[in-house]
Amino acid sequence: MSLNDQQIERYSRHIILEEVGGAGQEKLLNSKVLIVGAGGLGAPAALYLAAAGVGTIGLIDADNVDLTNLQRQVIHHTADVGTPKVQSAQNKIQQINPDVKVNTYKAWAKADNIAEIVRQYDFVIDGTDNFPAKFLVNDACVFEKVPLSHAGILRFDGQLITILPGESACYRCIFNSPPPANAVPSCSQAGVLGVLAGVVGSLQATEAIKHFLGLGDLLTNTLLTYNALNMQFRKVSLNKNPNCPICGDSPTITELIDEEQQVCNIKDCKC
Repeated sequence: MSLNDQQIERYSRHIILEEVGGAGQEKLLNSKVLIVGAGGLGAPAALYLAAAGVGTIGLIDADNVDLTNLQRQVIHHTADVGTPKVQSAQNKIQQINPDVKVNTYKAWAKADNIAEIVRQYDFVIDGTDNFPAKFLVNDACVFEKVPLSHAGILRFDGQLITILPGESACYRCIFNSPPPANAVPSCSQAGVLGVLAGVVGSLQATEAIKHFLGLGDLLTNTLLTYNALNMQFRKVSLNKNPNCPICGDSPTITELIDEEQQVCNIKDCKC
């Protein structure tokens, strides 16, 4: 495809970057990103990917906008309360950039639907808020060989890693399986600084764009952690685990499964 005059003007600040240019912008317009979870992480990622001109954005989320979401899920507005999150997010994306095609899936990511959806995209952003979903998204991406940006946030801390299936460490290489009950609270139980989601979700969008353009160093085999209180970023080097149950030398996970969500009782939570 070639850029029209309006697109050249819209993306001019990308195009004048020698590392991007018109050819790079065309790559973005031909790219497809799936965002699993249209919440705290997915919201800023979707906004910036849409503004950047990523041609197709998929949104999967079964939830409706709640008043408590608005403290951090910046793609949703007060008037959207009660509206499906995928619909609310789709409306904002199309207002930002009519070039972008938005596919919506009002559903929870489950073992019986996620692989079919993932294989339609070039990159996946994990914006989920629970461990079973994170492991499921990782596993689907490993099976389908689709690059993935994992991230998580809680209280004042965030973390992210980029996964290239078959090449770099995956989520299970690091954590193996979901934590037991009462090990880690949710954001609704422990709280989360709203702007933290914006920082980490924007970094996920950055990784997707870098991947498509072939620029810089991705966070492969690297866990980036961020603490908002002391404004400190830290990189932890990782290696692909040969004993990983899904991408190791002798995998024991050969199909997708829905793991049970372990509920944390905040009174008993060891955190």
